[in-house]
Amino acid sequence: MPQADTLTAPTLQAGMGAVPHSQGTTFRVWAPNATAAAVVGPFNDWNPAAHPLTHEADGYWAADIADLGAGTEYKFWLQTPTGELTKNDPYARQVTHSAGSSVVPDYSFDWEDDHFQMPAWNELVVYELHVGTFNAPDPSRPGTFLNVVEKLGYLRDLGINAIEIMPATEFPGGRSWGYNPAHPFALETDYGGPQAFKELVKQAHRHGIAVILDVVYNHFGPGDLDLWQFDGWQENDGGGVYFYNDWRAETPWGHNRPDYGRDAVRRYIRDNALMWLEEYRVDGLRADAIAHIRNVDGTNDPARDLPEGWSLMKWINEEIRERMPWKITIAEDLLGNEFITRAPEDGGQGFAAQWDARFVYPIRHALTAPHDADRSMAAVAEALATRYNNDSFQRVIYTESHDEVANGKSRVPEEIMPGDAHTWFPKKRATLGAALVFTAPGVPMIFQGQEFLEDGHFSDDQALDWAHAENHPGLIHLYRDLIRLRRNFEGSTRGLQGQHIDVFHVNEDEKTIAFRRWADGDGGPGDTTIVLCNFADRAHEAYTIGLPCQGHWRVRFNSDWAGYDEEFGNFESVDTHSEEGEYDGYPCHASFGLAPYSVLIISQEPGA
Repeated sequence: MPQADTLTAPTLQAGMGAVPHSQGTTFRVWAPNATAAAVVGPFNDWNPAAHPLTHEADGYWAADIADLGAGTEYKFWLQTPTGELTKNDPYARQVTHSAGSSVVPDYSFDWEDDHFQMPAWNELVVYELHVGTFNAPDPSRPGTFLNVVEKLGYLRDLGINAIEIMPATEFPGGRSWGYNPAHPFALETDYGGPQAFKELVKQAHRHGIAVILDVVYNHFGPGDLDLWQFDGWQENDGGGVYFYNDWRAETPWGHNRPDYGRDAVRRYIRDNALMWLEEYRVDGLRADAIAHIRNVDGTNDPARDLPEGWSLMKWINEEIRERMPWKITIAEDLLGNEFITRAPEDGGQGFAAQWDARFVYPIRHALTAPHDADRSMAAVAEALATRYNNDSFQRVIYTESHDEVANGKSRVPEEIMPGDAHTWFPKKRATLGAALVFTAPGVPMIFQGQEFLEDGHFSDDQALDWAHAENHPGLIHLYRDLIRLRRNFEGSTRGLQGQHIDVFHVNEDEKTIAFRRWADGDGGPGDTTIVLCNFADRAHEAYTIGLPCQGHWRVRFNSDWAGYDEEFGNFESVDTHSEEGEYDGYPCHASFGLAPYSVLIISQEPGA
């Protein structure tokens, strides 16, 4: 009889928060300043005497409760020196809403035949999207994870093989950019919650698309934040055990920076990162504003550094590399610090790639400056050739992101001609920028709607206008052609996936630039790819540039083709044979027709 009791007795499970199992659920919470703790909810009429937790050690409290399973609403009751508190589970995988109750998660999900293989970094083409606005059929409500699923076929056909999702964890209300996480482990209820998010990941993988999730560890909240003064303790009116309670708490988003030096908080953030990659099978993480994790002000001032923040992100990257080296971690630092993407064993923080301010700012200026004379080809050349730690793919390059098209800034076409974004000048210069994104060394990224000339600025309450896609099918064709060349679908532009670049032609007078990309050795047919760009409102019947070898050179892409837009000039730029004679430091040269604000992509036939 005792043996049978032992077999059927509830078993305390490992793990934090609510851990359901076949006989019930284990609940565990860290509350070091509590003197008593319990689980409460509708199942016990919120009575803390019914299901007390036992103190384990180091401030952890736990109990196993039989017959409570997935879907049960609950909270933690804490007796503290400042009184009784009822708090949501910091590790809650699901909540009823941001100011509601925690819910015991349902871990069952049929992943079916999900054997997705993450593309190599040099093959990635990233599409950043915001779930609430990307595909929102009902303007009165935000879009959902399943609404994103509806557009995966479109993204696949465009050539996208990775989506980067702006933060999708629970935030106050139904509309937000997502950078105000109230419950860092729970998926936003208005987006569909955890099961719908898993369905999105599964369906993305079926379409050959990786999922990269934006995570926010530089601050929590500020709204609906049960982590705040979680177990009653605080100093200096600070946030309590999960937060710094001194000058280190200060962020641009409130005095709510997590305490990166406290072991339980470090584990909390590390557990969060690994959860997305393991439980939800996402393929990468993009860490928001990590300059504010390593430094109080987000600067390079060593007096304001947070070494424990640096070591935390390094630890997380080391864990990911050890467990899942094929998954990518991307940093938003924007200070051009190559130690962010340097290997931990070499003193770096270990991110795979970082958003590159040294690309986006000079390129956007070259595109949006009102006068051709103000476009610096030297600045463009430097932006093209920048790399970190001698690796071209340690940077993510773009002309539009959620930050670059809001906060007082607009979409590139809108910046060029406010109110007239769909006219010739904005279309020509915006597509010039897109061509640079897909031909420069780096991981290319575009922002939702960029491919069909979405105008205005990004806002979490304005759905993407898919009517633009119907009005600009040619521009979508242009992006699709660029992505096909970037991913070398035809076998003739392998150089665009290579490490090497030589910006060999920089003409400040004509505002033109040409560069060579190649992957292997000295390049050659099928590999070496030449990109010729015109940043001025002037056409050239025969513009001469140097070429690395003799032979027949084909124009693979001409952004002025009228098939891309009826207002484009269809300026003739034909295939040609190179001529001997040194030019631009190369032994051969050739001339090509070059339209205003246009790009040519040129290569030789493979095996020629």
